[in-house]
Amino acid sequence: MELQFSKRAERIQEGIFSILDHKKAELLAAGRKVYNFSVGTPDFKPQPHIMEAMAKAAMDPENYKYALSDREELLSAVQGFYEKRFGVRLEKDEMMSLYGSQEGMAHIAIALCDPGDVVLVPNPGYPVFSLGPELVGAAIETYPLYAENNFLPDFADIPEETARKARFMIVSYPANPVCSVADDAFYESLIAFAEKYQIIVLHDNAYSDILYGGREGKSFLSYPGAKEVGIEFYSLSKSYNMTGLRISFAVGNREIIHEFRKVRSQIDYGTSLLVQKAAVAALTGSQEAVQEQCREYERRNHALCGGLRAIGWNVPDSQGTMFVWAPLPRNYENSEKFVLDLMEKTGVIVTPGSAFGDLGEGYVRMALVYPVPVIEEAVRKIKESGILG
Repeated sequence: MELQFSKRAERIQEGIFSILDHKKAELLAAGRKVYNFSVGTPDFKPQPHIMEAMAKAAMDPENYKYALSDREELLSAVQGFYEKRFGVRLEKDEMMSLYGSQEGMAHIAIALCDPGDVVLVPNPGYPVFSLGPELVGAAIETYPLYAENNFLPDFADIPEETARKARFMIVSYPANPVCSVADDAFYESLIAFAEKYQIIVLHDNAYSDILYGGREGKSFLSYPGAKEVGIEFYSLSKSYNMTGLRISFAVGNREIIHEFRKVRSQIDYGTSLLVQKAAVAALTGSQEAVQEQCREYERRNHALCGGLRAIGWNVPDSQGTMFVWAPLPRNYENSEKFVLDLMEKTGVIVTPGSAFGDLGEGYVRMALVYPVPVIEEAVRKIKESGILG
């Protein structure tokens, strides 16, 4: 039988992370030591009170039923957390849980646009920002992010005709992969831009708890007018090391939340009650571990970026996120070629910038997923390999 698949499926290429994983398996099979800086899976453990809450919930057979909706205690926990953490007051019809921000980004276009509608996404940007809208037949228009503007969009780069057609715009700060942080003036300009052209803003706020150099992690919703133009995604994955539990939240404009909730009610039966219990514990418990974890990420950031600069690779310190966005060494022009050479010569695995859009070419992304001594060992491997020329 000759199988035929959809044209949309044919356009989806094997993810770069899968390709790198295959190569990693080859190196391990050959007895090589591998330093995998490519995937942003935290190496920290969830806090004991979070695990205890889920373990206790797992002993109650009632928690194995369909959730169907977010429990009152979860909504109250999100409400209290946002007010305390960001100074943002949320009503309970302005929030909903998701199976992680990636799932939310993949599905929200179903609620917001029809085939052919224009969607604005960053370049470089996280791949699912484009994939979700593409799956419903939206027309993707990218807006450029350049180093000389701290990887913030210049709204003048978006043609007025495109802006008038756009249904929604995806914005993400602190930004994966480019590791920049937006300032107050940017958000004020973003909201004014959205109001002028009637564009919905989707703000991905997955890394607001991982910032460096005294920067403050804020919510898009803390700015006047934000709720009128959009929503925000807040994830528990990186802040609380709950990546495998898959829970995040969409919060903000109640009309958008209502439509999105309606769409998702046809896709799933609600976030597991076990996971909801763990999320409540995370949001209402002590936040001291989250702050210490940020400090550890900052130590790793300095060890990696400072270490690479010391051996001749000019890598700027990350401003935020658990990643580093590094220009290619002077003797390389192609990011995939550099990544493959680096793996072969050193066992160090990073992600080519081209995986995040054509403006990512010339860079690689590295995840801060090792303690400082291991980072220093990886830097020595790179120095000894001679790959920097």
